[in-house]
Amino acid sequence: MIDFDHACHLSLKRLLPRIQALIPSQPEHAVFYERLDRHFPTIFRLLFELYGTRYDFFYHLEQTLLTAAQCYLDRPPDLKALDRQREQNPDWFHSEQMLGGVCYVDLFAGDLAELREKIPYFTELGLTYLHLMPLFRAPEGESDGGYAISSYRDVDPKLGTTAELAALAAELRQNGISLVLDFVFNHTSNEHDWALRALDGDEEYQDFYLMFDDERLPQQYEQHLREIFPENAPGNFLLHPKLGKWVWATFHYYQWDLNYANPAVFTAMLGEMLAIANIGAEVLRLDAVAFIWKQLGTACEGLPQVHTIIQAYNALTCLVAPAMLFKSEAIVHPSEVASYISPQEAPISYNPTLMALLWEALATREVKLLRHSMQRRFELPDGCSWVNYVRCHDDIGWTFADEDAWEVGVNGFDHRQFLNAFYMGRFPGSFARGLPFNANPVTKDARISGMCASLAGLEHAQESGHALYIEHALRRIELIHSVIISAGGIPLIYLGDEIAMLNDYSYEDNPDKREDSRWVHRIPFDWERATQRHDADSTPGRIFEALRNLIRIRKVTPALANGTTQFFDSGNPHVLAYLRNKRILVLANFSEHQQTVHLQWVPPDAVDLVTGGSYTGTRTLRLAAFQFVWLAPGD
Repeated sequence: MIDFDHACHLSLKRLLPRIQALIPSQPEHAVFYERLDRHFPTIFRLLFELYGTRYDFFYHLEQTLLTAAQCYLDRPPDLKALDRQREQNPDWFHSEQMLGGVCYVDLFAGDLAELREKIPYFTELGLTYLHLMPLFRAPEGESDGGYAISSYRDVDPKLGTTAELAALAAELRQNGISLVLDFVFNHTSNEHDWALRALDGDEEYQDFYLMFDDERLPQQYEQHLREIFPENAPGNFLLHPKLGKWVWATFHYYQWDLNYANPAVFTAMLGEMLAIANIGAEVLRLDAVAFIWKQLGTACEGLPQVHTIIQAYNALTCLVAPAMLFKSEAIVHPSEVASYISPQEAPISYNPTLMALLWEALATREVKLLRHSMQRRFELPDGCSWVNYVRCHDDIGWTFADEDAWEVGVNGFDHRQFLNAFYMGRFPGSFARGLPFNANPVTKDARISGMCASLAGLEHAQESGHALYIEHALRRIELIHSVIISAGGIPLIYLGDEIAMLNDYSYEDNPDKREDSRWVHRIPFDWERATQRHDADSTPGRIFEALRNLIRIRKVTPALANGTTQFFDSGNPHVLAYLRNKRILVLANFSEHQQTVHLQWVPPDAVDLVTGGSYTGTRTLRLAAFQFVWLAPGD
């Protein structure tokens, strides 16, 4: 048996001279050595779990620590100051002040310089967190929306420069907005320098990827793997004509999976990750986390080593750049999503189940599956937070658990078929205008693309010209945003939804995009439409002012900060009910008909924070079509 404490002590003692040669033991660097003492045992343990059986383990451990030390040296002074602030206030992201927005730089503003000019719009809306979709250099043409990274250190020249990105991050920070960027660490593009070296025959870099001399092992792996994009990227391997080797490419032929069994890959990607931190990213979205470790005979998703790798990166980030948090993107079974969320791994995470079930409840007008799933799955460990959203850049997959559906009397497979038909507008009475994405004719699986307003019925309603349909569509948009703003966690708005932008079908004319229906909602921001945002009689103004009002209320209501959220049965199948931090009662009617709720408890002298209405002395509430109330104790 290995005495880990002794091995850890000896390892650090041996490594210290090399580290001190880079970072002198002077008062200005005392914080680094304090963190090293605190975090090295965790770093050592995790890396030993991954690579301890290798003869060259200690060499790679040294390379990892030296990479981290150099990144600490390279970290700008203002970010080191932010590190110290965040270490003193580690729960900064739990605040009721938090509000996120997400956009593509080119689609929202053109380039980074123009995006800086839009900061007043972000502050007007109330953003404190801005996620800029992938903006690093990627292949021309097909690039999976920028998720095929050709360089983690160079911004796409069409958008600007890395220096401009760092300047933007600093200006956002001065305006109280944290920059969020992606870390695509399962794969690189086939145009990344490492891939090009591999193509030139460099065996060191061929070992950065998963390459096979013949099809024997790929075929064995394939027996247990699922196809992520069966419609336009079937299979998980490609035979590369120049290499004469089979290359692992989970997502697309131009995205080559990295080989994390090679510790040199771990260290190299650490350097890329910390370079992004040093640009000024305060939150790093970990893309496609489930896929990063491969093991023959398994589905190669969510293996234990995945968690070990993320935890190791987390510990090294705590050493070098503790102001930066990880946000996990784990589109996996709902029971597994929470396994990626912890202070030691990713303290914040997307909440895909809530997102999908908000749309499910709009379609069915019933909240039983939404309520039941949230009762089981909303609670998180202390120090962690959901990122709640109604739409994002990606498709909507119906990621509820079949066992949750079964427990409320719903057949999961059949229900997904209904939801797909409904949101494609193919179900009688559907209000939605969505498109299928990645339909699998064998499994009958499909996902849905579309802007929030089109999915919520505004596109259909405006086509019909029916005033009541338009009103109901607008109320649906307000309703589901009210849930993400009040439920607990960080609300995230897909920019464009706040002015009720509709689907844009022009992508069908672009040969690089026409096969990917997600471009129907990855659309240019409509600044002309945005000029109407203060006109309450216009559709953009109605939604913008409604959301801004909810945001203002949240920001002056500490009981809406992160904390406890208790979902319970309202006694009415159409009304979602939850209690925030034991003070604020939220009720939301998912039906277009008035609903009555009889409650055992209402806050004393209750006042609706949304409308100012008084509910003193009553436990029977009537909610109009798609109405929601936030009931707080009166003064």
